[in-house]
Amino acid sequence: MGAPEPGRPDQTQTDYVLVADCRTQRDPGQVLRQRQFLRHLQAKGFQYKVKKDREKVFFGIRADSRIFGQYRTLLMEPEGPAPRPQAAQPLLMRDTTRIRIVSFILNRSTAAGDTFEDLVKDRVFETQFPLHKREEHLQRKWARWRNMFREQPIDDIRNYFGEKVALYFAWLGWYTYMLVPAALVGLIVFLSGFSLFNASQISKEICEAHDIFMCPRGDHRRQYQRLSDTCTFAKLTHLFDNEGTVIFAIFMALWATVFLEFWKRQRARVVLHWHLYGWDEDQEEVALELINCPDYKLQRHQHSYLKSTIILALSLLMIGLMIGMAHVLVVYRVAAAAVFSSSALPFLEEQVTTAVVVSGALVHYVTILVMTKVNKYVALKLCDYEKSRTFSERESKFTVKFFTLQFFAHFSSLVYIAFILGRINGHPGNSVRLAGLWKLEECHLSGCMMDLFVQMAIIMGLKQTLSNCIEYLTPWLAHKCRSLRGSEARDPELRDWQRNYRLNRVHTFSLFDEFMEMMIQYGFTTIFVAAFPLAPLLALFSNLVEIRLDAIKMVRLRRRLVPRKAKDIGTWLQVLETIGVLAVIVNGMVIAFTSEFIPRVVYKYRYGPCRHGNRSSADCLTGYINHSLSVFHTEHFRDPGRIKGPENISITECRYRDYRNAEDYNFSEQFWILLAVRLAFLILFEHVALCIKLVAAWFVPDVPQSVKNKVLEDKYDELRDRMWCGGPRWAATPASSSSLRSTDV
Repeated sequence: MGAPEPGRPDQTQTDYVLVADCRTQRDPGQVLRQRQFLRHLQAKGFQYKVKKDREKVFFGIRADSRIFGQYRTLLMEPEGPAPRPQAAQPLLMRDTTRIRIVSFILNRSTAAGDTFEDLVKDRVFETQFPLHKREEHLQRKWARWRNMFREQPIDDIRNYFGEKVALYFAWLGWYTYMLVPAALVGLIVFLSGFSLFNASQISKEICEAHDIFMCPRGDHRRQYQRLSDTCTFAKLTHLFDNEGTVIFAIFMALWATVFLEFWKRQRARVVLHWHLYGWDEDQEEVALELINCPDYKLQRHQHSYLKSTIILALSLLMIGLMIGMAHVLVVYRVAAAAVFSSSALPFLEEQVTTAVVVSGALVHYVTILVMTKVNKYVALKLCDYEKSRTFSERESKFTVKFFTLQFFAHFSSLVYIAFILGRINGHPGNSVRLAGLWKLEECHLSGCMMDLFVQMAIIMGLKQTLSNCIEYLTPWLAHKCRSLRGSEARDPELRDWQRNYRLNRVHTFSLFDEFMEMMIQYGFTTIFVAAFPLAPLLALFSNLVEIRLDAIKMVRLRRRLVPRKAKDIGTWLQVLETIGVLAVIVNGMVIAFTSEFIPRVVYKYRYGPCRHGNRSSADCLTGYINHSLSVFHTEHFRDPGRIKGPENISITECRYRDYRNAEDYNFSEQFWILLAVRLAFLILFEHVALCIKLVAAWFVPDVPQSVKNKVLEDKYDELRDRMWCGGPRWAATPASSSSLRSTDV
C-alpha cells in the first residue's frame, strides 16, 4: 500500500477528537494556531481528518503504530507477560493504552510553548475527548438499574475505562459487600432498644416524674417544664444510647480493620490477574515523557522546607476557617432560637429546640456544599504553588490537602455538638452569653446524644438521597437538553462524534470526586457510629444505588474518561487507615463524654441500690434520674417573677442536667469522680480497640499466600528461561549446545 496522504489517517478508527467552534475559521490567527498544533501532532506521528457541521469543526486524531511500538520497547511487559516475537504480525494494543498515550502527548507543550489547555483558554479549540466505542456490552451488563444486585464485570470495566476506574469500582463493590455485617449488627443494636422501649428504668422514672420541674433552658419560653413531658424523647434516646453501643463501637473498630486488610488481599488478587503486580508508576510516566520527547530531561525529587512551611501555615489557616464556620453555626442556632420563640406559629413556639436542631443541620448541609467548592479551589492553588514533579504526585498531594479541609468542613459541627454543646453554658442564674446578649444553646432535655443523632441522621439522609438525585438528574437533564438542540449529521462517523460531544464533560478529577464522596461517607459510617448505629445500613443502601449511578453516568451520560493505569487506590488507602484510627478515638470520646453510659455504670455500682455488691429486688438504676439532676433554687434567678410556672403551684426549686452542689453551684464530688472514670474508660477503650485493630491487621496478611507463590513462580520461570537461553554460550560440547537450542524460547 502507498503512503497515506498528509493529514489523512491510514485507518478509519479514531483515537481522539478535537473540537473547535466554526467561528474560529473566520479568524486567520485562530486558524493559524490550529494548523500549527496539528502540524506539531503530525511531526510526532499523528494523522488527522476534519469534519464539520453547522456549529462545530471536528478533528479526528489517530496515532501511528510506531508510537505504541516505542511504548512496548520502553516498558517490556506493559500489557501482561512479555509476548513472543513473531514476524509479520500487526502490533496489537489495548484501546485504553492507546487513549492514555495519545492523551498524554496531546496535553504536552508544543514547540511554541503552548499546551492544549492554553489553546482552549484562547478559544483556539473548545475541547478534546476520546470516543465511546463498543460500550453496548457494558450498558447491557453493568450500567442498568436492574443490575443493582448483580456482580460487577470488573475485567470488562478495566478493558474499557482502565485500571484506575476498575479499581475504584472493585473497592466500592468490596466496601458495599463488607457493609452487610456492619449494617446487620447496627440494626440489631438499634432494635434491641425497641425491646426495652417501655422496660427501661430510666425512661420509667422520666415518664413518671410529674413533680420534677426543669429550669428554663434559654431565653425563649421562660417557663418551667415538667420532666415527664420529655417521656417520648427519653424512650427514643434509649434506642441508640444503651449498653449495646459500646459493643457496637468496638465491633466497628474491628470491622474497619478487617475491611481494609481483606481489601488489600482482594486488590492483590485483582492486580496479579491483570499482570500489574510489579508495575511501576514512575517508570510509566518517564516512558511516556520519552515517547513524547526523546530529549526529555529527568525531573528529580525536590523538597523545600520554606514551601512546606508556607503550605502548612495556609492549610492551618483554612482549618481555622472551617472551625470558625462551626462557630458561625453556633451563632445561627442561638439566633434561630430567639426567632423561633417569637414566631406566630404555635408549633415552632412549643418545639423551639427541635426546630433549631433540624434547621441547624440543614444550614450545616448547605455550608458543606459551599465550602466543598472553596476547599477544592484552595487545595488546587496550594498544589500549583508546590509544583509537583509528576501528575500522580500532584494528585496524591491534592488528595491529602482536599480531604483534610473537607474533613473539618463536614465534622467540625458534629464535634461541637458531641463535645462542646451544653458544657460551657454555666448554670441557671449565671449563664454564659454570646456577646453578653444571647444565652448559649443547650442540649436537648433528653441529652446531647439526641442532638448528635438528629444531626447525623439529617446530614447522612440528605447526602444519600438529595445528593444522589442531583448527581444523577443534573447530567441527565443537561444531556437531554443538548441532544434536543443539536441536529444529526448524515455521515455516520460525524454523527458518532456529535453524539460523544453532546455528552457531559469530564475533567481530571472526575473519578477523584467519586472517591472523595465515598471517603466522607466512610467517615460518617465509622467516626460517629456510636451515636448513629444505623449509619452502616444507610451507607449500604446508598452504595447499591451509587454503583449503578456512577456506571450509568460514565457509560451513558458522560464522555469517556481517559484511562489511567494503577495497581492500587493510592493515597486513599492511607486516608481510610487514618479514618479508622480517628473512629476509635472519637467513638471512645462519644461513649465517655456524650452518652449516659458512664454515669449509669458509676451510679449502678457506687450510688444505686446494687452498690458494693448488694442484692436488691429493685432495679439497679432506681433513683438515677434524681441523682443525675442538680438542684437550683428559683429565688436565685435575676427575675424569678417573670418565669412562668403551672397554675396554683409555687416552684421553689428546679432541676437541670449537671453535677453541681445545691448550695454554691460549684461542681460536686460526683462530677470529679465521673470525670476520672470517663478519662479512664477513654484510655482503656482506645487501647483495647487499637490493640484489636493491630492484632487483626497482623492476623490477616495483606497479600494472600497464593499471590505470593504465583509471583515467586513467575520469577523462578523467568530466571530459568534466561539461564537456558544463555546455555549455548556456556555449553561445553556441541551435543549439549544442540540440546539447549531445542528448549530455547
